[in-house]
Amino acid sequence: MATIYNGWVSRHLNRHVSRPMARLLARTPATPNQVSVGALLIAVGSMAAYIAGVGYLGGILAQLSSIVDGADGDLARLKGMTSAFGGFFDSVLDRYADSAVLLGLTYWAAEGSGVGVWSVGFAALAGTFAVTYTRARIETVPGRPFDTGFASAASRDVRLMIVMIGSIAGLGFPTLLVIAILTNSVVALRIWRARAVFAGQ
Repeated sequence: MATIYNGWVSRHLNRHVSRPMARLLARTPATPNQVSVGALLIAVGSMAAYIAGVGYLGGILAQLSSIVDGADGDLARLKGMTSAFGGFFDSVLDRYADSAVLLGLTYWAAEGSGVGVWSVGFAALAGTFAVTYTRARIETVPGRPFDTGFASAASRDVRLMIVMIGSIAGLGFPTLLVIAILTNSVVALRIWRARAVFAGQ
């Protein structure tokens, strides 16, 4: 399995649900890859809820997808099925899930609004991908310089929690704006920090 960084929400909230879920699934024929696919399908359900105009349900499903996604790694360890491919497969599906949630949220937020909402949605999606990419590019650097402080503030679990809270509150556009600002600010900080890290190698 790939090295996984667990943000604050995952450590203190999601894992309290995903770990018991993994223990239950360990008694079934379910495989970690099937759980990863299940998390993606829940994210697609989130997008469908947003498109249907049921924003609060879209937010709840986005968070549920995050929780279920946390169970696949624990299930793999419990069943002795950890593999490099499993981590790779899960990471790829996570990107599709992020796209589904943010596109659905943008559609919901843009109803009756202009191009500005879609522009912010694009910035949120681009920032989300850049957060993941910058971590992958520096994964092998000793000391894991992106795992502390503000450089770690835009982890996937945090983003999806923001999506849930904002959607339940009916604040589609402000939620997108927060994610866009947070992710791209973190990426800018990581670029600055990476420059110093690579210069010292």
